[in-house]
Amino acid sequence: MKIHEYQARDLFRKYGIPVPDAILCHSVEEVEAKVPDDNLLRVVKAQVHAGGRGKAGGVKLARSKAEAVENAGKILGMDIKGYTVEKVLIGDAVDIDKEYYVGLINDRNTRNVVLMVSAEGGVEIEEVAKVTPEKIIKVPIDPLVGLMDWQARELALQLFSDIRHARMAASIFQKLYKLYIDTDSSLAEINPLVLTLQDEIVAIDGKMNFDDNALYRQPGILEMREVTADEQKEIDATEKGLSYIKLDGTIGCMVNGAGLAMATMDMIKLYGGEPANFLDIGGSSNPQKVIDAMDILLSDKNVKAVMINIFGGITRCDDVARGLITALDQIKTSIPIVVRLSGTNAREGLELLKSKGLLTVGSMGEAARKAIELSKL
Repeated sequence: MKIHEYQARDLFRKYGIPVPDAILCHSVEEVEAKVPDDNLLRVVKAQVHAGGRGKAGGVKLARSKAEAVENAGKILGMDIKGYTVEKVLIGDAVDIDKEYYVGLINDRNTRNVVLMVSAEGGVEIEEVAKVTPEKIIKVPIDPLVGLMDWQARELALQLFSDIRHARMAASIFQKLYKLYIDTDSSLAEINPLVLTLQDEIVAIDGKMNFDDNALYRQPGILEMREVTADEQKEIDATEKGLSYIKLDGTIGCMVNGAGLAMATMDMIKLYGGEPANFLDIGGSSNPQKVIDAMDILLSDKNVKAVMINIFGGITRCDDVARGLITALDQIKTSIPIVVRLSGTNAREGLELLKSKGLLTVGSMGEAARKAIELSKL
């Protein structure tokens, strides 16, 4: 689960991390009503679940109330990486002397939370990691003892030569770690953390993601959730016993079993295609699952062909076939569908599909190649 910058700032403030004052607005009229007419320099920032807002024109400076209103009008309604801007955060500008990056993330290699800091703040940290990885300092944190005082100070001293600044930064690192653990986060970033000309250290942008599996014990975080259309599909799929994750490709996938689903996506990539989703219908033989799965798959406008790859163990292939036939009777789609069935009652399932004129193939590789071919027609 992701939250917006303004929500991350609220959490930072709650945990004692200094952030500039800001006003959230949903319309130009709200900006007109809420922003003081004091000619202070402010920053108008789009609030969407996407990076690169500045490059897309979603971050603008305002030197007066009138300019804040004008810039908000330009940003509201913008499309940034597929997200429509419905709200803006208007924050007090700060006099920046230097920018830094601070981040916490779960690292499966070390099986720890890792604290990362860098003097290359204010830019895309992924690019820094790719081009100059030596500029990112990483420290794994022992979950039994947490972030120790000496670790936080040692990291801070690698960024700040002034001991006072280092102590301020170390305190922020520890507060961010406590926030991360308390809220079952999977990512917490301050980018940038800035040293101001007034000798203050302030977080002027924040990003936080949370572990979906822990939301049941985080009611306060769950209240912050703003579900997109794609996220709603994933939630609906879970409620129907399906595992669905939307991707950016054109080949819709319906598979039973997570391992086979991953192998199917790999096969599509191998032959030059791009999977549109991960969708695991599980081991049940309930035809309704197939109907629900097809409904979700075909609601994705990017899907140009569907590849169904079923290995019948617990799942009966004839039940999958019946569910598919029923689904297509209801949905009435012209999108080509390629089906590969193997295992329990595969022969019966294939005969049912052939009687309805559906395209069936004998192998996973053939299914992938045919789906890619049909997606280009």
